[in-house]
Amino acid sequence: MAVSITQALDIIYKNSAVVSAEILPIEMALGRVMSEDSIATFDLPRFDNSAMDGYAVKCVDAGTTVTSSDVIYAGDDPTITLEATQAIKIMTGAPIPQGCEAVLPIENVTVNDTQITLPDDIQKNGHIRRAGEDIKSGTVYLNKGEKVTAYAIALLASQGVTHLKVSRQIKVAVFGTGDELRPHFEKIAPHQLYNSNTPMFLSRAKELGCEAQYIGSSSDTMESLETAIRSALNADIIITSGGVSMGDRDFTKDAFANLGMTLHFDKVDIKPGKPTAFGTIGETVIINLPGNPLASMVNYEIFVRAAIRKMSGMKACYHSTITTEMKDDFSLRAGKYTVRLGDFDGNTFMPFKKQLPGMLSPLKAANAMLITLPEVSLLEKSKVVKIIPISWELASNTQEDFFTH
Repeated sequence: MAVSITQALDIIYKNSAVVSAEILPIEMALGRVMSEDSIATFDLPRFDNSAMDGYAVKCVDAGTTVTSSDVIYAGDDPTITLEATQAIKIMTGAPIPQGCEAVLPIENVTVNDTQITLPDDIQKNGHIRRAGEDIKSGTVYLNKGEKVTAYAIALLASQGVTHLKVSRQIKVAVFGTGDELRPHFEKIAPHQLYNSNTPMFLSRAKELGCEAQYIGSSSDTMESLETAIRSALNADIIITSGGVSMGDRDFTKDAFANLGMTLHFDKVDIKPGKPTAFGTIGETVIINLPGNPLASMVNYEIFVRAAIRKMSGMKACYHSTITTEMKDDFSLRAGKYTVRLGDFDGNTFMPFKKQLPGMLSPLKAANAMLITLPEVSLLEKSKVVKIIPISWELASNTQEDFFTH
């Protein structure tokens, strides 16, 4: 019996183990997932400093002319104490001297050699960046389960962190099945097809931050399939396409079973891509996708992408949605949970009118998808819909209802 889409995702989340961690220089950790919290060892800023080029002053001197003969530059360690009737010239980022109550920007004062005329109103603490106002020592500034971005690396560098504990890259192994499928670098006979799924799966795995390995194509014999599987068992995820439906020579599931796979489901109530299977051998996840390119792509985005997020240790491993409106009317056949690829232009979404399981051209054109409930047969113009992005990452810490009703 086919499981629902949400049941399939729950099973994947439950049975996909987070990969082990490794320690990397922060510059090499980009795109990885934090394996532990990062805690600040000192305040940021580390000391009170000036936010402007200007003058350090006292509030009591507002509206008067004071004397200035000293300058504090960024990087200085001042020992000067500011007294009333004085001002100290100060540069952006320079430490605030003792006695300073505010910094006045240069354009807000009148300078005549060493005589500085101050405005009538001086705001206390104005243009002073206080120690710890950005990050307090002892607080968590990056959380376990967060993806490391360029801006996270800036935070790490500001704390003097050189190395980081992150989840290692997920290893994805891919092989295709089917005697009629040939690699794209070979010549083919009229009755054969080029294998477009395998290079697509490999490239998508790399786009999602994985280490991808091509095992090759397996013929439709039990011996060939078992040989291919054995060579892939060092991977975290094995992805295959084809050989998972009801044909006489669809041996893929049996070959995995012979090598100890626990099958968690072998059909999903989804259109396209019902013959999608998920199993495990130890901690290796196996996802068998349909042979039709569009059907396999849809299920890759829904199920394989979810497994990759979960196994990478991402706290936000669940699909998240954008709420938008239909660009125009769109009719579809009711009766099934249906995925429609389409284009989100930033304001509205429009499904492609031509979408068949064996097609390839919609895959490149699509940047998002929607999933409708079985009772939906018409999506009217301006109707509010939920879409799952394909071309960019959008994930949630909690499970959402991503169906369009």
